[in-house]
Amino acid sequence: MTTEFQGFPKIPRWSRDILVSEKIDGTNAGVVVTEDGQVLAQSRTRFITPESDNYNFAAWVRDYSNELERLGPGRHFGEWWGKGINRNYGQTERHFSLFNVSRWDKHTFELLEASKFRKPGEVPPLFTPPPACCRVVPVLYHGPLSETAIEDCLHRQAVLGSDAAPGWMKPEGIVIFHTAGGYLFKKTLENDERAKGAQ
Repeated sequence: MTTEFQGFPKIPRWSRDILVSEKIDGTNAGVVVTEDGQVLAQSRTRFITPESDNYNFAAWVRDYSNELERLGPGRHFGEWWGKGINRNYGQTERHFSLFNVSRWDKHTFELLEASKFRKPGEVPPLFTPPPACCRVVPVLYHGPLSETAIEDCLHRQAVLGSDAAPGWMKPEGIVIFHTAGGYLFKKTLENDERAKGAQ
């Protein structure tokens, strides 16, 4: 048996920035763009097709494949939400909202790019908006990790309703992204208490 050395990974610092976005209650979805420009659809657990679909997301991807190819090679996850899906949000149609706000939300992208140290003369990348058929989950806060900021975001939703669907007064909650650790956490307005017996 050959044993290879494996170092202990670096531990990210807790006191770093977080991004808080609205948690939309739809169904998890993804658009996969291959290197050769093929556009595929997936749900949380499988690839889907118009013949074996999830709330018609694969059919929508097929219909908008030319636009969605502009997302670029890779996997682009988001929420497929609106008419007839979970909370419904009072919508008459369905929407695909991308999760990666550091890439697809203009304000967040510019803030993060401005904070990076670059070599002299190195030009930062320009923001490219997502395809017109896509939305981006609303960003509620970007700044130092703060329990107060997190609670303020939840309070704002409870009082003002959804940012994704203005006027909808029963939003689900928030997603917190720890930028240094690369971890996502969620907090909901309902049923967020600890499980029985948890410490």
